[in-house]
Amino acid sequence: MTFHEGGDFEGGRVQSRGPGRGIAIGGGVTGLVVVVLVTLLNGGNLGDVLNAVGGGSQSGGTSQGTTIQRCSAEQANTQRDCRLSATVQGLDAYWQEALAAQGTPFSQPPVVSFTSQTSTGCGAASSSTGPFYCPTDRTVYLDLGFYDQLQSQFGAQDGPLAEMYVTAHEYGHHVQNLLGTMSKIDHQGTGATSDSVKLELQADCYAGIWIGHAATTKDPQTGVVFLDPVTPQQLSNALAAAQAVGDDHIQQQSGGGVNPDTWTHGSSAQREKWFTTGYQKGTLAACDTFSAPSL
Repeated sequence: MTFHEGGDFEGGRVQSRGPGRGIAIGGGVTGLVVVVLVTLLNGGNLGDVLNAVGGGSQSGGTSQGTTIQRCSAEQANTQRDCRLSATVQGLDAYWQEALAAQGTPFSQPPVVSFTSQTSTGCGAASSSTGPFYCPTDRTVYLDLGFYDQLQSQFGAQDGPLAEMYVTAHEYGHHVQNLLGTMSKIDHQGTGATSDSVKLELQADCYAGIWIGHAATTKDPQTGVVFLDPVTPQQLSNALAAAQAVGDDHIQQQSGGGVNPDTWTHGSSAQREKWFTTGYQKGTLAACDTFSAPSL
């Protein structure tokens, strides 16, 4: 996907934390993402995993960093940090309007881009954790190095689009928090039809909604639409990104057998289906995975 020519993004929405900010955590990204993901797939709690990786700190994500500043559309199309900043601003613009239309109060989630390690409201996080949303401090956390592994280890195609998909998915969890969905479900269960899977598939659906509307959503600061219309090839690549992070695919990539009883995010086919549903239907109602007769 391509940011529309003439776009100019004011910046300031994404905090960037470099190495050494926050608590000290051992380990690097290579190979460890799989360990954490497999732990989660086998019923582990995100907070427990973060504490195990980071030594149990609960500092609340107070470490300070710099913010990603103004970027042009050209920079957003070529530079990862600018792309993240522009994507977040596109998500802000769409979801503020969409939630206001149904009377839901909106607040922007803080977004933190970190390198190596950081502290969060859910505990300590490192590069091995992967992108996540912490409901405690209502913040999206992303280590941008994860996107390289998304391509090299999990086989996602079209790096920029895969990055936007992941960001939109994590932002979707914030939307769920604002709508009260997160407080109503069973977070402990696992399996192909568990509430955990339904929550993740709904976030995929919300990501599809945003990508489907981004070519018509205008930046309130400039009046320019955020993205050019999605091409068939780009849509195909978006679906491939959704498939790449399916529980079954991750289990296969980790060298183990596929075990649906341990799923927490949904299969590749399920993630593709619900992303497509959001993209094609474009409504919150269409993304009600909790009432769907089948996933």
